[in-house]
Amino acid sequence: MIKVQSYGATQEVTGSCHIVEIDDKKIMIDCGMFQGEEEEQNSKKFEFNPADIDYILITHAHLDHIGRIPKLVKEGFNGKIYATTPTMELAYIILMDSAKIMNEDFNTKKRKAVRQAKEKLIKKPLYGPLDVEKTFNQTKWVNPKYDEYYDLCEGISFSYKNAGHILGSAFIELSYMDNGKSKTIVFSGDIGNSNRLVLPDLQKCKRANTLYIESTYGDREHQSIKSTIKEFKKVITETLNRKGNVLIPSFAIERTQEILCILREMHNKGELPKCKIFLDSPMATRATDVYRKYNDKLSTKCQHNVEEDGTVFNFNSLVYTQTPSLSKAINEVKSRAIIIAGSGMCNGGRITHHFKHRIWNPKNAVLFVGYQATGTLGREIVEGAEWVNLYGEDIVVKASIHTINGFSAHADQKVMLKWISKIKKLENIFLIHGEIESQKNFKNAIKEKLDMDAHIVKYKEKIVLK
Repeated sequence: MIKVQSYGATQEVTGSCHIVEIDDKKIMIDCGMFQGEEEEQNSKKFEFNPADIDYILITHAHLDHIGRIPKLVKEGFNGKIYATTPTMELAYIILMDSAKIMNEDFNTKKRKAVRQAKEKLIKKPLYGPLDVEKTFNQTKWVNPKYDEYYDLCEGISFSYKNAGHILGSAFIELSYMDNGKSKTIVFSGDIGNSNRLVLPDLQKCKRANTLYIESTYGDREHQSIKSTIKEFKKVITETLNRKGNVLIPSFAIERTQEILCILREMHNKGELPKCKIFLDSPMATRATDVYRKYNDKLSTKCQHNVEEDGTVFNFNSLVYTQTPSLSKAINEVKSRAIIIAGSGMCNGGRITHHFKHRIWNPKNAVLFVGYQATGTLGREIVEGAEWVNLYGEDIVVKASIHTINGFSAHADQKVMLKWISKIKKLENIFLIHGEIESQKNFKNAIKEKLDMDAHIVKYKEKIVLK
C-alpha cells in the first residue's frame, strides 16, 4: 500500500511538505515555510515524528520548499537529504538569511517586550545559524544529477528532471514496485514558464502513473515574455524620464537575475536613461554568485553573453550594496534610481525601508514582478491599499503601482495543460501549491481540455494509491 500525506501547500501556495510512505520507508518531498496568512503554522510542532522520516528529496531552494528543514533536523530528523548541487548551495544562502532575519526580529521584539514585562510572550525563532550549520555539516547530503536514475533503497528509485523554475530546480520521478508492477509518482515542485530569460525550458515528463502538480497560476495565462519585457521597459523609462525612482521588490533567486539581464541589455542598446541601479540585497548578490558559478546551466542566450569574469549580470550602472551603511546611503539619491531589494513579497527586508522613504512620492513607481501571497504587504499594495504601516508609521501610497506577471517563474495554465498532456500512463492527478479558486479553475480546465479528473488535496489528507 502506497500512501501520500501532505502537511502544507494544500489549498494554498506555500509550506510545501509531502510524505510518501512506501512499505516501511517514509520519503519527504520538500519541507517549506508557510508565508502570508498561514505564517503562524511554522512555529507549531510537526504533526508527525521527524525521526521517522528516512529521506528528504528537495525540488528546489525557495524558502516555501526548504524553510523548515533546519527545524526538522532540530526536532529529530537524521536521514539523507537529496538535492542538486546548485539547489544545495542556494539553500544554504537562503536558510542562513532566514535564520538571521528570524533572530533579528526576535531580539527586536524581546527588547520592546522587556520594557513591558512581557518577554515570556515572545515566540522564539524556529532556528538559528548554528541549526543551519548543523543541517549542512552533520546531515548527509547527496547531489543527484539531472536525467540519471538513483536507487533510494531496495525497490525504490528516483530521477531528477530540470523543472526550469530556478537554478537547480527539478521535478522528481519516484518509482517503486507495486504487486510486481513498476509505478511512478511525479512531484512537480514548481515548474517553469516557457521562454525563460535565464534558464532552459522545462523538460518533458514522459510517463507517470500519479502526478502531484503545482497550481499557482492554474487559473490564468501569462502575457508573452515579449510583451512583458516591453511593459517593463516602458515603466522604467517613463519613471526615470520624469526624474522618479523605480522600486522593485524582487526574489533573490531567478527573478533578480532576470531583471539584471534585461537592464543590462537596455544599457548595452542605449535604451536605459541615465540612472543608478542598486541591487540592495546581500542574499541576491550571493545567489548571483552561484548563478555565475553554474553559468553552464543557464540558457543558451545567457551563456552567449558571459563576460570574462564569468558573469552575465555586471555593467557600469549597476551597484551591489552589501552593507547596511551602503543601503542607507541610497536614501541620498533623490532621483533616477532603480532599487531592486527583497523581500519579494515585501514582508520584511530592505524593500520596506525604501518604501518608507519613497512610496509616498507620486514621481516614483513600484514595480511588482512576482507573485504576492495573500496576507503579505505586497498583496495589500497590489490590491490598492491607500496607506501602509511601516515601522509603526502610516504612510500614504502615492507612487504608481505596476504588476507585471509575465515574468513568473511558474508555468501558467496553458503550459501546465500541455505538459500534462504529454505524460503517458497517467491515472491520477492531484493539485497542490495553489489558492483554492485557482485550483478549482485548473481542475475544470483539466477536465474540459484533457478529459481527466483531478483532485484538490486537503491538509493532512491521507491518499492511498492503488
